Amino acid sequence: MPDLDARSLAKSRSGSDGADSLALAPLTLVLGGARSGKSAYAESLLSAHPAPVYLATAEAGDAEMAARIALHRARRGAGWTTIEASHHLAAALISVASPDKAILVDCLTLWLSNLMGAGRNVEVEIERLIETLPSVASPIVFVANEVGLGIVPDNALAREFRDHAGRLNQRLAQICQRVVFVAAGLPLVLKDEMK
Repeated sequence: MPDLDARSLAKSRSGSDGADSLALAPLTLVLGGARSGKSAYAESLLSAHPAPVYLATAEAGDAEMAARIALHRARRGAGWTTIEASHHLAAALISVASPDKAILVDCLTLWLSNLMGAGRNVEVEIERLIETLPSVASPIVFVANEVGLGIVPDNALAREFRDHAGRLNQRLAQICQRVVFVAAGLPLVLKDEMK
């Protein structure tokens, strides 16, 4: 579905103007595998908001990643404000948040990878993010890969990354009011405290 923008995607999946007709929760976690449709689904949740903000964690380190970033920007359209936050996610959330904005963080998995590559203390950064969330005045939708469904990685760095990602996803799932798993472009609501 690369031709669809976020609003069209939401309509095609729900038959209405909002993704699955769900009101935006204060904190939402959207999980899925690579190319599962999780980012497009998360974008569709904010597509009707008058002031959507995209906190981008990706770094264009090569031509392929630059092309992926360009594709995401084109799919979102011009109505979004994009802020790059490859390392200092908690600070970026605080600086951009206001009651009239909604924030999409895409994606936490890349953020963890950036932190590890920079030699940062991942546990400290995760704790900083979690502690920041109660003071953020905007609804936030987080996107993260579910990396624990495959085989056990054969090297220590990959196992450490998988473990950090799994723990972060669990911590966020506990505090988010809504958690959605996306597979093959189809959302499955795992948790919904907004009903």
